[in-house]
Amino acid sequence: MSSRRLVILSGLSGSGKTTAARALEDEGFFVVDNLPFVLLPQFLELSEPQVQENTEVAIVLDVRNRSFLAGWESILQTVREAGHAVEIYFFDASDEDLIRRYSETRRRHPLVQKEGIPAAIAQERDLLTGLRRAATAVFDSSGLTVHQLRRKVISYVHGQNEQAAGMTVHLQSFGYRYGIPADSDLILDVRFLPNPHFVPELQPLTGLDRAVSAYVLEQPACHEFLRHGRELFQFLLPQFLGEGKSYLTISIGCTGGRHRSVAIVEELRPCFAGEGIALEVIHRDIAKGKS
Repeated sequence: MSSRRLVILSGLSGSGKTTAARALEDEGFFVVDNLPFVLLPQFLELSEPQVQENTEVAIVLDVRNRSFLAGWESILQTVREAGHAVEIYFFDASDEDLIRRYSETRRRHPLVQKEGIPAAIAQERDLLTGLRRAATAVFDSSGLTVHQLRRKVISYVHGQNEQAAGMTVHLQSFGYRYGIPADSDLILDVRFLPNPHFVPELQPLTGLDRAVSAYVLEQPACHEFLRHGRELFQFLLPQFLGEGKSYLTISIGCTGGRHRSVAIVEELRPCFAGEGIALEVIHRDIAKGKS
């Protein structure tokens, strides 16, 4: 049996394991969710013909499968003795964040009883204490978006130093109709600009279309807004970098998040092309309807 890099994804329910699994799958890992841990050695042996040589493997393990908590140390020792390079990524978050996530998604915590979610989280923390101590890396997802957590995981997998990577800027458009993004550090309102929604031929399009972008960007007020915006970012970004800030989320909003905010986000992309900045762009509400 050839040796493989094996990453165990574990941690508290709702702390980001699914996000991490998807990120690793996109990076070429062979990912298996909720495998009975006792079957891990057999899985690695039996899957060898189906998984290409040198393919890295990730296994998601958590309290949905209670039996994995019994004997996990000896099983991992067996796997290591077979020559596999084992890493454990443990995902955690504050109780407040975990409770909020379960409230928002209305998912059922795997340990929840009549005592409620806080008691289930406390029980889960206790059950996973040993695994957390053995972790190669601990990822605290408190206050992070899925995009930010994804980048942290990928950076770690590839051996990148987060401090050396500088700052991740999350630049997003949104529609006020659907609420202000809760993770925003800076919010810019562009509803003062003429709305393409009221131009019949532009209404079904979005700010990614050239006709809408031209309509928005040719407005004199937009010229002024972009000039001031570029000056603002030119000043702020070095300050945040100098303070060691790792993540900055800038949200630009219009009524529905389809036209004006999208066009302006795209126009402002070059402002974030500096050294030490990794840019992530998302148009949160572009598919939700007409502005």
